[in-house]
Amino acid sequence: MKFYQDVLFPRLLHLSMRTPAIRRRREALLPAATGRVLEVGIGSGLNLPYYGPGVTAVDGVDPSGALLAIAGDAVQDLHFPLSLHCVSAEALPFENAAFDTVVSTWTLCSIPDPLAALVEMRRVLRPGGALLFVEHGLSPDSGVARWQHRLTPYWRRCAGGCHLDRDIGSLIADARFGFETLETGYLVPGPRLLTWHYQGVAHAA
Repeated sequence: MKFYQDVLFPRLLHLSMRTPAIRRRREALLPAATGRVLEVGIGSGLNLPYYGPGVTAVDGVDPSGALLAIAGDAVQDLHFPLSLHCVSAEALPFENAAFDTVVSTWTLCSIPDPLAALVEMRRVLRPGGALLFVEHGLSPDSGVARWQHRLTPYWRRCAGGCHLDRDIGSLIADARFGFETLETGYLVPGPRLLTWHYQGVAHAA
């Protein structure tokens, strides 16, 4: 199991998150990032090519050293400095108001305490800064949600701690962010258990 979690799963995740539909979601969201950016759950660095010229530096955090090693291979192709940190999002090693933008993509599903992580994101975000997010989570369709709840205890064991049934919109609001934009729906093709998404921009309320 340790070999799967530490070696095999990171590679499978890197491959699975490169579909055209997911790429289009990145293309729509990430050019809005500006200034110093914190990417929470940077993983293998698949977002890095989509940051625009307004980004001056990126700090990426992730608990997986294997995924960070893949992300580090992209450094020479970037127009901004990249710093990688192998830490959990619930205790970010940064000063208050250190970032202009915080990015979270397909990350809040697997953080052990997502609300604590969001509170930390708000702490390190400067006043007026933006949280950019795209996350899968709990469907409003009762039949789908029922199966999401049933399957999550099994799914998270083989999917890096991923929860199918987190209400991402409520978590962001509970962390005292206010939504500038919020798009929801089955935004990528695939099984409905996995494809209800929340995408948008929020600011500290």
